Amino acid sequence: MLIELLILVSIFFIGSFIQGVSGFGFGLIAMSFLPLLFTVKESTLLVVALAFVLSVSIAVQMFRHIQWKAIIILLSAALLGRICAFFILDQHGDNDILKVLLGIFLIAVVVYFFKSKRPDVNRVTNRTWLPALLGLGGGLVGGVFAVGGPFFVFYMLLIFSNDKYAYSANLQVSFVMTSLTTILLHGINGDFNVDFFVYFLVGVISVLVGSRIGVLFFKRISQENIKKLAAVVVAVAAINLILFG
Repeated sequence: MLIELLILVSIFFIGSFIQGVSGFGFGLIAMSFLPLLFTVKESTLLVVALAFVLSVSIAVQMFRHIQWKAIIILLSAALLGRICAFFILDQHGDNDILKVLLGIFLIAVVVYFFKSKRPDVNRVTNRTWLPALLGLGGGLVGGVFAVGGPFFVFYMLLIFSNDKYAYSANLQVSFVMTSLTTILLHGINGDFNVDFFVYFLVGVISVLVGSRIGVLFFKRISQENIKKLAAVVVAVAAINLILFG
């Protein structure tokens, strides 16, 4: 139990540190390793709960920058995706095939980070079907694997490219709303046990400390290098999930 807790502390600390430095990465790092210790369902619920704590702490500080009208379609679709994800995770969350699917998705994300260019913010952004599709995809993937962030990041970069505070605030409130939906659905379903709360409490401390230190290093470390390092770590873990998960 002690060794397991130490491993969890390390995973949560590294993930939150990277998020503190680069603005992304906690869910990707955590979900790259936790399924090697737990089922995908247990891993997802733990990461979603901790991500909720992280997002709330940031969203509260930037609440006045939230633009509800700009993200209402994205949020509505994302919540629908989370409801669908609940049934998938509830029925198949203990199936090892999900670890393989998670590994494949993580590799796709890594390829995206290495190959993609910044979205063309000069184009007119569609405000109906695009946020609906991205919201549904982010909600579904986030609800099953806790790594739906790239879908939301892409849209937020398009519509808030000139306002970093609005970008961060609306991104975080999207995470808050979707994470809360998953927590409530699985809570009503009785999916949280005593072990979960022990891991959660340990995780909260690790996340708060790791993100705090990450923010302190924000100006000293190249975000681009951190993203590349995180991508490599995720890729290695993803291959491990596919081969040995």
